[in-house]
Amino acid sequence: MLAKKGDWVEIQEVLLKPEERAPQVPDDTKEVPLVQWIRGLMMTEEATIGDEIEIETIIGRNVRGQLCAINPRHVHDFGEPVKELIQVGMELRKEIEELNK
Repeated sequence: MLAKKGDWVEIQEVLLKPEERAPQVPDDTKEVPLVQWIRGLMMTEEATIGDEIEIETIIGRNVRGQLCAINPRHVHDFGEPVKELIQVGMELRKEIEELNK
């Protein structure tokens, strides 16, 4: 897929290579780079996933990085439901309803 100047995109930028990580970082963390993902409007004329591009963020920062998504979605959730918390929530609601009578 081809991205064009002005498209909403997401880039990734390596902040620290594994060998640059702090010594107190856990061993499994030291094995991977520290990466940040940033979204903004593409300033480069055209690019495909994996290309090095420049973006302008919503607050006006210009940042360079590797294009990893075009028109990225906001994807998040609260993980798997916890049965015990569902039960506690239902019990608490009943108790509050009883107190409000």
